[in-house]
Amino acid sequence: MATDNLYVNALIGAAVTVVFSFLGVSPLLGGAAAGYLERRDGGRVGAIAGVFATVPMLGVLALFGVLLSVLGLGDPFSAFGLLVIAALFAAVYTVALSTVGGVLGVYLAEEFRE
Repeated sequence: MATDNLYVNALIGAAVTVVFSFLGVSPLLGGAAAGYLERRDGGRVGAIAGVFATVPMLGVLALFGVLLSVLGLGDPFSAFGLLVIAALFAAVYTVALSTVGGVLGVYLAEEFRE
Protein backbone atom coordinates (compact mmCIF):
# COMPACT_ATOMS: atom_id res chain seq x y z
CA MET A 1 0.00 0.00 0.00
CA ALA A 2 2.93 2.33 -0.53
CA THR A 3 1.86 5.70 -1.90
CA ASP A 4 3.79 8.61 -3.33
CA ASN A 5 2.04 11.07 -1.04
CA LEU A 6 4.18 12.03 1.95
CA TYR A 7 1.23 13.07 4.10
CA VAL A 8 -0.74 9.88 3.50
CA ASN A 9 2.27 7.83 4.57
CA ALA A 10 2.69 10.08 7.62
CA LEU A 11 -0.98 9.63 8.55
CA ILE A 12 -0.61 5.86 8.26
CA GLY A 13 2.44 6.05 10.54
CA ALA A 14 0.52 8.22 13.01
CA ALA A 15 -2.35 5.72 13.00
CA VAL A 16 0.11 2.91 13.77
CA THR A 17 1.48 5.01 16.63
CA VAL A 18 -1.97 5.60 18.10
CA VAL A 19 -3.07 1.97 17.70
CA PHE A 20 0.05 0.69 19.45
CA SER A 21 0.08 3.48 22.05
CA PHE A 22 -0.04 0.93 24.87
CA LEU A 23 3.59 0.13 23.98
CA GLY A 24 6.33 2.50 25.03
CA VAL A 25 7.96 2.38 21.62
CA SER A 26 4.83 3.00 19.56
CA PRO A 27 6.25 6.19 17.96
CA LEU A 28 9.22 4.15 16.76
CA LEU A 29 6.87 1.61 15.16
CA GLY A 30 4.71 4.31 13.57
CA GLY A 31 7.72 6.16 12.20
CA ALA A 32 9.14 2.90 10.86
CA ALA A 33 5.85 2.15 9.09
CA ALA A 34 5.81 5.62 7.54
CA GLY A 35 9.46 5.40 6.50
CA TYR A 36 8.97 1.95 5.03
CA LEU A 37 6.05 3.19 2.96
CA GLU A 38 7.84 6.38 1.90
CA ARG A 39 11.05 4.61 0.76
CA ARG A 40 12.99 7.87 0.86
CA ASP A 41 13.49 10.75 3.26
CA GLY A 42 12.48 8.69 6.27
CA GLY A 43 13.46 11.30 8.83
CA ARG A 44 11.06 13.85 7.41
CA VAL A 45 8.10 11.49 7.04
CA GLY A 46 8.78 10.07 10.51
CA ALA A 47 8.82 13.54 12.07
CA ILE A 48 5.57 14.47 10.32
CA ALA A 49 4.01 11.21 11.53
CA GLY A 50 5.17 12.10 15.04
CA VAL A 51 3.54 15.53 14.83
CA PHE A 52 0.30 13.96 13.60
CA ALA A 53 0.40 11.38 16.40
CA THR A 54 1.08 14.06 19.02
CA VAL A 55 -2.34 15.67 18.46
CA PRO A 56 -4.42 12.84 20.02
CA MET A 57 -1.88 12.43 22.82
CA LEU A 58 -2.17 16.11 23.70
CA GLY A 59 -5.95 15.73 23.62
CA VAL A 60 -5.73 12.96 26.21
CA LEU A 61 -3.49 15.15 28.39
CA ALA A 62 -5.97 18.04 28.09
CA LEU A 63 -8.81 15.71 29.08
CA PHE A 64 -6.75 14.59 32.06
CA GLY A 65 -6.22 18.23 33.05
CA VAL A 66 -9.93 18.99 32.84
CA LEU A 67 -10.68 15.92 34.92
CA LEU A 68 -8.21 17.03 37.59
CA SER A 69 -9.71 20.51 37.73
CA VAL A 70 -13.30 19.23 37.90
CA LEU A 71 -12.46 16.84 40.73
CA GLY A 72 -10.57 19.58 42.54
CA LEU A 73 -7.45 17.53 43.11
CA GLY A 74 -4.41 19.62 43.98
CA ASP A 75 -3.46 23.20 43.25
CA PRO A 76 -4.68 24.33 39.79
CA PHE A 77 -1.52 26.31 39.03
CA SER A 78 0.84 23.48 39.83
CA ALA A 79 -1.38 21.03 37.94
CA PHE A 80 -1.28 23.32 34.89
CA GLY A 81 2.50 23.53 35.09
CA LEU A 82 2.78 19.77 35.41
CA LEU A 83 0.50 19.24 32.40
CA VAL A 84 2.51 21.70 30.29
CA ILE A 85 5.74 19.88 31.15
CA ALA A 86 4.09 16.51 30.42
CA ALA A 87 2.77 17.81 27.08
CA LEU A 88 6.20 19.08 26.04
CA PHE A 89 7.82 15.80 27.05
CA ALA A 90 5.21 13.77 25.17
CA ALA A 91 5.60 15.90 22.04
CA VAL A 92 9.40 15.74 21.99
CA TYR A 93 9.39 12.02 22.81
CA THR A 94 6.88 11.21 20.08
CA VAL A 95 8.49 13.31 17.35
CA ALA A 96 12.04 12.16 18.18
CA LEU A 97 11.20 8.45 18.26
CA SER A 98 9.08 8.76 15.11
CA THR A 99 12.00 10.41 13.31
CA VAL A 100 14.35 7.59 14.31
CA GLY A 101 11.68 5.08 13.29
CA GLY A 102 11.34 6.75 9.89
CA VAL A 103 15.07 6.40 9.26
CA LEU A 104 14.95 2.75 10.33
CA GLY A 105 11.92 2.14 8.12
CA VAL A 106 13.76 3.42 5.04
CA TYR A 107 16.73 1.24 5.94
CA LEU A 108 14.47 -1.82 6.25
CA ALA A 109 12.77 -0.97 2.96
CA GLU A 110 16.11 -0.82 1.16
CA GLU A 111 17.38 -3.99 2.83
CA PHE A 112 14.40 -6.31 2.40
CA ARG A 113 12.46 -5.04 -0.61
CA GLU A 114 12.89 -6.75 -3.95
